[in-house]
Amino acid sequence: MRTHAAGLMAGAAMAIVAASPAFAAEQRLTSPDGALQVTVSDSDGQARYAVAYKGQPLLAPSPLGLVLSAGGSLSHGLKIAGAAPSSGDATYDLVAGKTRTVRDRYNQLDVDFQEPEGGKRRLRVIVRAYDDGVAFRYVLPRQPGLDAVNIRNEETRFDFPADYRCWGLNLGKFGTSHEGEFDPVQASKLREHNLYDAPLVCEGANAAFAIAEADLKDYAGLYLTGRGDGGLGVQAKLSPRLDDPTVAVRTRIGADVVSPWRVVMVAPKAGQLIESNLVTTLSAPSKVADTSWIKPGKAAWDWWNGPSISGVAKPGMNAETIKRYIDFAAANGLDYMLIDEGWHAGAGGGGAVQPGVDVTRPIPELDLPGLIAYAKERKVGLWLWLNWKALDAQMDEAVPLYEQWGIKGIKVDFMDRDDQAMVDYYHRLLTKAGQHHLMVDLHGAEHPTGLIRTYPHYLTQEGVMGAEYNKWSRRVTAAHNVTLPYTRMLLGPMDYTPGGFRNVAPAAFDPRNTLPFVQTTRGQALAMYVVYDSPFGIVADSPDTYKDSPAGLDFVAAAPTTWDETRFVAGEIGQSVVLARRKGADWWIGAMTNDAGRTVKIPLGFLGAGAFTADIRQDGAAPTDLVASTRTVKAGDVLTLKLAPSGGAAVRLTPAR
Repeated sequence: MRTHAAGLMAGAAMAIVAASPAFAAEQRLTSPDGALQVTVSDSDGQARYAVAYKGQPLLAPSPLGLVLSAGGSLSHGLKIAGAAPSSGDATYDLVAGKTRTVRDRYNQLDVDFQEPEGGKRRLRVIVRAYDDGVAFRYVLPRQPGLDAVNIRNEETRFDFPADYRCWGLNLGKFGTSHEGEFDPVQASKLREHNLYDAPLVCEGANAAFAIAEADLKDYAGLYLTGRGDGGLGVQAKLSPRLDDPTVAVRTRIGADVVSPWRVVMVAPKAGQLIESNLVTTLSAPSKVADTSWIKPGKAAWDWWNGPSISGVAKPGMNAETIKRYIDFAAANGLDYMLIDEGWHAGAGGGGAVQPGVDVTRPIPELDLPGLIAYAKERKVGLWLWLNWKALDAQMDEAVPLYEQWGIKGIKVDFMDRDDQAMVDYYHRLLTKAGQHHLMVDLHGAEHPTGLIRTYPHYLTQEGVMGAEYNKWSRRVTAAHNVTLPYTRMLLGPMDYTPGGFRNVAPAAFDPRNTLPFVQTTRGQALAMYVVYDSPFGIVADSPDTYKDSPAGLDFVAAAPTTWDETRFVAGEIGQSVVLARRKGADWWIGAMTNDAGRTVKIPLGFLGAGAFTADIRQDGAAPTDLVASTRTVKAGDVLTLKLAPSGGAAVRLTPAR
């Protein structure tokens, strides 16, 4: 970490309104740029907070507190007993992310609440204000009578001062893969029986915001429901434990209880939320000292397309099939090949674990040692798919063994939970994988909570309705695709598994399991590799598909998987999105639209000095057509891109020689 001035600063007291006396019933905190203001109060004996943006209410006064397993809620009847300001200003680097270097600048206020009578229980709320959002977390200090208390839920609410238009993923139940559409919903239509995943994104009169969580550990995952009193806003609901559904968090005797951060990302426009790194910034620094072995990159993959490949007598989980995918990866400069389900003894059953499963014993048909050597000769690394339950049963044996074999990463699947026990599993697995130099992709996982900073070998995760749904449904529409950058992607990388090159118009689309179609254009397929964050990028279609319809594969292969800088250019939720990203001296632009065709104009003011050669790929007459052109541009120019219905465009801008 490179620090400008971390910790307490001489100017920190500026975060508190000067006129507020010590321990006043209302304390205020402002962001470093002064645009955001958080008010913490104990009005009417209720711990509350409120958020304003540029002088206008963003969140109305909202309750704070915890629901405990003994003694009831620690929320009502509280008074502010102390308040301590501080601030920090530092930078950190992301090994793999949307930007290389991130500034961590905030003002902080630690507010101590206490019951004035009775047990005089205490609760601390730590509040931070950044230029791109606010966050708070609870600390339940060690104190008499609460040593063995558990947490049932939170009193946390996010009350709205107006009937905002929002977008959310209503999962409806706990224990899911966190996959689905982020549908528009008016705040007045949010109901207590709903169960929304993070993030919930809303637009107000002068700002957009997203509710999320960060630094999730030793705790249960966060969901949002409509308010029980029918008012505008949402309230927190924690994922219950499987062994005791009346409890969400079991605490440790003799230790403070610390919640994850409750995060409200804020920006003038929804698209500018894409630029924020607030969720990673609020997470713990890297636990991996030497990150030189972590190599983001793209991978060929056998599962999505069938496997379907020519030149093999019986395509499937056998050495000849996997060799052809390795050859394809090597020929196109892809770093990896991901071997999916079926490679080890007792595999099969999807989310179920079969009797006799052994994740340390490859099937003979695969000749895994031979494949590892074959891939290494061609400078391709191998990843292995695993069911989480099977891996958990053999983790201490299997993970070191994979390192010994020379495996580069593991894709772990079917967790489909975010209760406290599963959250603990994520941390145990990521810790063990880091100790043995294995990169990780968590499939069937929860929403991201910033762990890519804590465990930089954790390159990507699912928790998104991605391209696999083309195999069995019509749900992956262009509108869905252009909603994801403003919603799910705000929280971290997503393993959408792009690369479908069997492009058809929506009217001609039919779901199919082998060699599936996608109901978006080739231009949108390319744009995904710029727009979508995923340091472990999948190239999902069959090598045969790319051979028969190669237009754009060179762009896909060349596109980076991590970035030095990200900028939102244009678009609206569910309508379109245009992002510009920089890697080194090159800029890349991805543009995607919903089922309406449109022309987008992109001012190139973000370019540096000098001329750039623009390699432009736009939609053609048919969904599989791609029109390629080049031109010389400079910072003062405006680039015009024509997007077909359900289409997109992609551009690479390289300094002219």
